[in-house]
Amino acid sequence: MIAPGLHQGGEAAAEMPGRPHRLAALVLKESRQVLRDPSSILIAFVLPLVLLFLFGFGVSLDASRIRLGIVVESPGPAVRDLAESFRGSRHFDAAMGHDRRVFEEALVLGRLRGIVVLPAALDEGRAGRGQPEIQVIVDGSDPNTASFVQNYVRGAVAAWAAQRAAYTDARPPALTVEQRFWFNPELSSRNFLVPGSIAIVMTLVGTLLTSLVVAREWERGTMEAMMATPVTAAELLVGKMLPYFALGLGSMTLCVVLAVFLFGVPFRGSVLALYLLSAAFLMPALGQGLLISAVTKNQFLASQLALMSGFLPAFLLSGFLFEIGSMPAPIRWITAVVPARYLVPCLQTVFLAGDHWPLFLRNIAAMLLAGAVLFGLAARSTRKRVA
Repeated sequence: MIAPGLHQGGEAAAEMPGRPHRLAALVLKESRQVLRDPSSILIAFVLPLVLLFLFGFGVSLDASRIRLGIVVESPGPAVRDLAESFRGSRHFDAAMGHDRRVFEEALVLGRLRGIVVLPAALDEGRAGRGQPEIQVIVDGSDPNTASFVQNYVRGAVAAWAAQRAAYTDARPPALTVEQRFWFNPELSSRNFLVPGSIAIVMTLVGTLLTSLVVAREWERGTMEAMMATPVTAAELLVGKMLPYFALGLGSMTLCVVLAVFLFGVPFRGSVLALYLLSAAFLMPALGQGLLISAVTKNQFLASQLALMSGFLPAFLLSGFLFEIGSMPAPIRWITAVVPARYLVPCLQTVFLAGDHWPLFLRNIAAMLLAGAVLFGLAARSTRKRVA
């Protein structure tokens, strides 16, 4: 007869080497399911391509070829010269006229973004002692574009005045401003939209895909069958997570390759920093997906919750499109619990500026903390009990 203590010790000793085998079997089973499921490949690789092409080619915050109406009150040489500088600028699509009222209806209908009135006093013979003023009428219904129009018109007039002073005996200005733009000299919005969109893609792959697949197992009853086995809750969650973790990194790699070689976004950081940041972000993304699936156990509800709690906060509250510092204080506090809020600035930094480890380590710690909390809640919601 075997003593109880020896029997229990033998079971414990036998269970320890079995854990790696059980975990490997779970990972293999989940990997095969991913390969057999077309929706997993669609969400992991096709949907990211669509989003990346949309953000890379379809979405732009650059105000280029702004439609303007140029009013020439008098065809003097200075007025004609300034009008031609507007027409030759790559920033404007200028239409000429001799009366402001010709363009007013087009401005109301949105066909023009602004009207520039060039006074006759610009000509040297008519300037007199006063400084001539150029009137700019801007469509204020879109404040962002209105600001672009105002700044571009001011810059075009300043460049014209400096060029004219160089060819005449006019006294140059006492102070000139030389602007230098670090990290993004072309001021191309694509260079920060495309890296930020990778965070949106990884949110979809991590949260939406995981919640759908696991919720499908709850609906089919296969999850209850797995819970009847000696598999622990931790092993079950890790076995579910690892294949989608690899799938998320693969999707991220595809997006980075397209960003660099197709969209021409510079990559000045290290591959090590990129993968560390992506791996840290996938922890809360996958944990959120597992928690949603464990709570809902329904694919439709899981997809809706994943979009509302994952995609929308990542899109609106991560700093991807809207500056967090300009948000109201309560909204800024809410952004602290959005994992993508810590990834977006890191991706933009590693692409455009290079490695900045104090920023990276601080945000990696925040993402890992969020992942630990979400995985703990997911494990508790699964309610796996070992006898």
